Amino acid sequence: MVDAALHAVDEILIEYPEALFSGQDVGKRLGGVFREAATLAQKYGDERVFNTPIQEAYLVGSTAGMSTVGAKPIVEIQFADYIWPAMNQLVEELSKSCYLTKGKFPIQSLIRVPIGAYGGGGPYHSGSIESTLLTIRGIKVVYPSNAADMKGLMKAAFLDPNPVVMLEHKGLYWSKVPGTLEAKTTEPDGEYAIPLGVSRIVQTADADKIKTGETAVIITYGMGVYWAKAASKMFPGQIEILDLRTLNPIDWDAITNSVKVHGRAFVLTEEPLLNSFAESLAGRISKECFQVLDAPVWTLGATNLPAIPLNVDLEKMMLPNAEKVSSEIEKLLNY
Repeated sequence: MVDAALHAVDEILIEYPEALFSGQDVGKRLGGVFREAATLAQKYGDERVFNTPIQEAYLVGSTAGMSTVGAKPIVEIQFADYIWPAMNQLVEELSKSCYLTKGKFPIQSLIRVPIGAYGGGGPYHSGSIESTLLTIRGIKVVYPSNAADMKGLMKAAFLDPNPVVMLEHKGLYWSKVPGTLEAKTTEPDGEYAIPLGVSRIVQTADADKIKTGETAVIITYGMGVYWAKAASKMFPGQIEILDLRTLNPIDWDAITNSVKVHGRAFVLTEEPLLNSFAESLAGRISKECFQVLDAPVWTLGATNLPAIPLNVDLEKMMLPNAEKVSSEIEKLLNY
């Protein structure tokens, strides 16, 4: 996923001279804390690929100014936990500009945000923030789960006239988490783009088991895709997995179609579940798909704690995993 993102930005900088890439440590010496900008500063120079102060409000707010003069900025916040100083700019400037000016001043910006927990990153490097972002009208939110989707969504996000926040799970960057090797894919060519708001069925259920009412659909994204894949091995042919890929706009047609097929739905997230996007989505499914449901809409997320623990064992206890998902699948199928 790191290589796919690096190549996507490289291709964008080649094709679009108005494109800029900035962030903390993305310049010459380091090329990003995850090496996701390696070689770009040397190739394009400080005028197009450059470091910024450790000041997220500036980093996000500057995209508004860049956009007004015709630049197309790509910026990176080092970790999702550090986006909070930028929320005022994200809410008051980027998200509202197009609406308040009747479309005269849309702000085109792509904000890359490494996200998620693994390996003891602790309370300031492991958080998930999508539910908060999804309360902001006027921005789009994408969340790839593999290298091909990373590249395809990044190309589409860059070309979109709206502000787009791209959430990139650190544990999937090099498939460091056991069970995530399928995040590595053949890299698509430079023309590849995935329209925002289009989900992907990662795994299908067996047609005969669908007919006998023995199946369910897991609706998820990011690391949840791999927890669902691993857990579903205990239920061969019974689980469809729908990777949302874009959280806003959401592929509601695909969700309802899958729920109608299976009659059982399971929304899986890495975030603490209470008051989350996952709970909101489950509520909407419950309301709008009520007549086709054979069981309550199931949900699973992290334990409701203020932060991810630094201790690796405590981190594992807090987060979902394949075993926890498997246990909940069994409850849903047997309801």
